[in-house]
This record gives sequence, structure tokens and C-alpha cells, in this order.
Amino acid sequence: MDLRKTQSDVIIIGAGPAGLACAIASLRHGLQVDLIDALEPPIDKSCGEGLMPNSVQALAAIGIDIEKDLSRFESYPLHGIRFLGEHATSEAAFPNGEGRGIRRTILHQILLDRAASLGVRFHWENSVQGITRTVEGTLVHTNRQTLRARFVVGADGPQSRVATWAGFTKANVRSRRIGLRQHYNITPWTSFVEIHWGNHGQAYVTPISSSQVCVAFIANQKIRQPQNALHQFPALERHLASSSCTAPRGAITLGRALNRVTCGNIALIGDASGSVDALTGEGIALGFRQAAALAIALKTNDLASYDQAHRRIMRLPTIMSTSLLLMDKSPFLRDCALSLFQRAPGLFERLLRIHVGHGPSRLFESVATLEPDYPC
Repeated sequence: MDLRKTQSDVIIIGAGPAGLACAIASLRHGLQVDLIDALEPPIDKSCGEGLMPNSVQALAAIGIDIEKDLSRFESYPLHGIRFLGEHATSEAAFPNGEGRGIRRTILHQILLDRAASLGVRFHWENSVQGITRTVEGTLVHTNRQTLRARFVVGADGPQSRVATWAGFTKANVRSRRIGLRQHYNITPWTSFVEIHWGNHGQAYVTPISSSQVCVAFIANQKIRQPQNALHQFPALERHLASSSCTAPRGAITLGRALNRVTCGNIALIGDASGSVDALTGEGIALGFRQAAALAIALKTNDLASYDQAHRRIMRLPTIMSTSLLLMDKSPFLRDCALSLFQRAPGLFERLLRIHVGHGPSRLFESVATLEPDYPC
């Protein structure tokens, strides 16, 4: 193969939302992009399927008007968050516009269409076998071809092979839980994202169309069947009693951090670069914000700036994830927190403002700890 014909500025390995967002942002900065994935569209993944307002804003920052793009598809407006416990309930509206409940496959199609319109070169059903660094760039070897680029981006998930090949320090896993997603065919009863708290986990409920809701069950133990998990949440079970459902889809949700997310001319993004627990609802937004920061670093040939930006992007969601997991581990703390939120709704509103990036976060930044810089 004549490698000169396959030379590009950036090769992105992994065509999930983070990889596609990075491709879009890079193309908008005038970079030439090749995107590789072992699968072919549509690519699905078990998740809560809600875009909070900060996710919508992060998409806008890379040039995607989600409201305009959603005109072709079904979705559902999201107006806030509601916590429901056994003895207390609290809720707060989003302070900065509405979010959107949207099927993961629809979101993927929107990102895919935009990337294609900008000129990304797709390489579907290409399984990456390894990477080789040379003085002229990095070679990416797949089961079908060899490509070369100035930069390589690993967007290939928490078990990133790119991270392994590049010699990144092993990630520090802070939490590991089981998730199970199922769609229920029912008219949504609320425009709020509901998080039902129980002694064995949470049920994360997101309306995604006028006739369907997505329920993501998250627990510390394996969930054998959605119905077994649903028994832990009587109020939710009553809502869903007469509805039919689709086949469930499972996944692992991790809280993990790496000491660095760049090494030479290789960078990591999305779950490959670290993650927070799914309960935060921040996974998608993190990937979009990272994509915008990484594209600038690629354009300016300054990956060190992306390392710094990545730390800033992850700081607050990591603290929020830790706080929510403490509520999960301690029924006493959870009951106290939910009762406090119910008695003082203004507190819950302020916390939500901070969570979606629309309020001061110095209260949390003072206790944030940064991982030290280690050579990869």
C-alpha cells in the first residue's frame, strides 16, 4: 500500500459519540480526519439516553444545533431532575434551558451525518491490530489496511487498546457498577429525569418520545432481569405496570481516572480517557467538551494543553460522582440528604445549577484533588 495516499492529520479509533464529536470539531478546524471502527452503524450502547442542557450546549460549541437536527426524529423535552426516595422527594428545574431525551442510536446518526457532511473518511469494520510510531508520524494497522497520521486519538472505550499500545499508566478505578437499560412503551408521566433511590441501587428514568421512556437500572450487584430490579422501586413499578418493553441491554459503569490522557502524539477521549458513574448523567457531555478542547490542541500542535483542559473538565463531575456514590453506599446518608433536599428545595436547585455548569463551583473546587503528572 502507498501510505502517502492514506496520510491524514488525525486518525480517530472508535466511532462512538466522543469519537464522532472529536472528528466534527477537528474538521471544523480544517484538519483532515480518518475515523476507524470495528463495527458499522448504527452503533448502540446501554446508557440513560438523556442530554442535559450542558450536553446541548457542548454540542452547540462544535457546531451542532440539536434542536434543528432533531426535527427529523422523535425526542422529548427534559425540564429538570427529580430525586425520589422511600420517604422524601425533591426536584429542581434546569436553570439554563431544556435538555432532550433521545435514543442513543438517533444521537449517533445525527453525529454521523454531520461528520460525513464535513468530509471525514470512515473505515467501518476495521479492527485495529496495533500502532507503530515513526519519524514521519504514527502508523495504524487494521485487519484491512495501514493508515498514517500526525496524531492518533483513542476513543475506544474503557478497555482502550490504544491506551495499552501507547503505554499509558493503568487507570485508577474508583467505582464499578452494573447497568441495565430497558425501554418501556408508555406515555411519559413527567418531563423531568427521575432518579429513584433504593437500598440496592437506582433507577434512572428518562422520557425519550411521546410514547416511550428509557429506564437504566444501576446497582452494585448483577441485575439478572429488569423485572427483578423494578420490584425495588414500587412507585415506578406501578407507573410501568401496564406497559410493554423492549429487550434489555447491559453494561458496566465505571468511575476511573488516568494520570495523563496524552503521550507523544497520541491522545485519549471519552471513556478511554476516564469516566464518572452513570448516575451523574455526565458521560456524554464530558465527551463533547473533551472533543472541543482536543480539536484545538490538535490544530495548535499542543497536546499538553488538552491534558490540562481534560483535568478541568473532569474535576467537578468527579466530585459529584463521589457524592452520589456516598449516598448509594450509605442508606442513612441518603435518607438524610433526600430529607434535607425536600425541606430545603433551594439547596437542591443550587446543586443542580452547579452540576450543569450554571453556577459557582468554588465550594467543590476547594476539595478537589488533581492526579499528579507522571510520564507515560
